[in-house]
Amino acid sequence: MSTNVELQYASWHDYYELTKPKVVMLIVFTAVVGMFLSVPGWPGLQPLVFGTLGIGLAASSAAVFNHVLDARIDIHMLRTKARPLPTGRLSERAALRFASMLGVVSMIMLWFLVNPLTAVLTFLSLIGYAVIYTVYLKRATPQNIVIGGAAGAAPPALGWVAVTGELHSDALLLFLIIFVWTPPHFWALAIARKDEYAKVGIPMLPVTHGEDFTRLNILLYTILTLLISIMPYLTGMSGLIYLLTAFASGGWFLWLAIEMFRRPESKSLPMRVFKYSISYLAVLFGAFLIDHYLMIRVSFEIVS
Repeated sequence: MSTNVELQYASWHDYYELTKPKVVMLIVFTAVVGMFLSVPGWPGLQPLVFGTLGIGLAASSAAVFNHVLDARIDIHMLRTKARPLPTGRLSERAALRFASMLGVVSMIMLWFLVNPLTAVLTFLSLIGYAVIYTVYLKRATPQNIVIGGAAGAAPPALGWVAVTGELHSDALLLFLIIFVWTPPHFWALAIARKDEYAKVGIPMLPVTHGEDFTRLNILLYTILTLLISIMPYLTGMSGLIYLLTAFASGGWFLWLAIEMFRRPESKSLPMRVFKYSISYLAVLFGAFLIDHYLMIRVSFEIVS
């Protein structure tokens, strides 16, 4: 595409769309929760501000790289064919420059204004999603989202490290919750878009093993998600507010998964599960935050 055409059609919104803002906002939110959970009080202005910005920019960079690497299949899928690259509103070269700029700025910010460990782990997460998952795993195995989900599960641990400079078992527990949540979240979407994935040769689980097998796996992973979501209470990391929220929101998640398994003829349930799973994760991590500071307040009042 010529520069003149690119300049004529490209807008700031096209660049913004490449960053997958809704996905990045959820990523940043879980990272911020990890920051606050890592200490009993205020995590500090510098790691909070620059850690949030750095992790957010790195996630945005990974999203743009994902757009570039998937541009040739996005054009054949209803869900993605209106994106800036398939429509030609932006060139791949412009998108690559943008992704590289975001990645470099994020690494400099994290290394010099937060701490080197956060920068290194964030870089590995970026490579894991943008390269290992998008380039190889996505096209190689129906277990792509299970293995590749590790990159998407990293943000709360990254937030924790941004404040403390070290990994902790509680941070790894936050990572584990998102790791086991990812397959049922994404497989529900994969069922709804099965024909599109089949058309472009992406071996998502519903394409390779059928919808019934995928629905069963969604159910099993949802049960696992509910069980693991209780572990922070059992380890003393969180209190009753979090536990009740985990049971209520996880119970509804499980009910939807059961309904989708029991009613394979339903065309609306997969997208309903997919959309709810996003709300579920946001509510769960919001409960972490509320519970954490209420526990601190109660402990302070008891000591006083």
